[in-house]
Amino acid sequence: MRSLALTAMQQRRLEKLARDAGRTPQAMLRFVLRDGFDLCELEVYESLAAERDAVRRGYVSQAEARRQARGVIAATRLQTPGM
Repeated sequence: MRSLALTAMQQRRLEKLARDAGRTPQAMLRFVLRDGFDLCELEVYESLAAERDAVRRGYVSQAEARRQARGVIAATRLQTPGM
């Protein structure tokens, strides 16, 4: 089995990504090996941005989201002939 060695730049990138994701570098390495740095960074930073947006705008409860979804479905049924 081949051993894995990261360059110094890759090690710093892994450490920063892990820190930002709230994981250890060892835990983050599993995802980086599977998906690559670019996708992992995209996922982590999109997740952090979504969390900031939710904090800024507020959360919607599951019951409220369900109520709104049912309202949209009902309105669509009223507008669609034959339903």
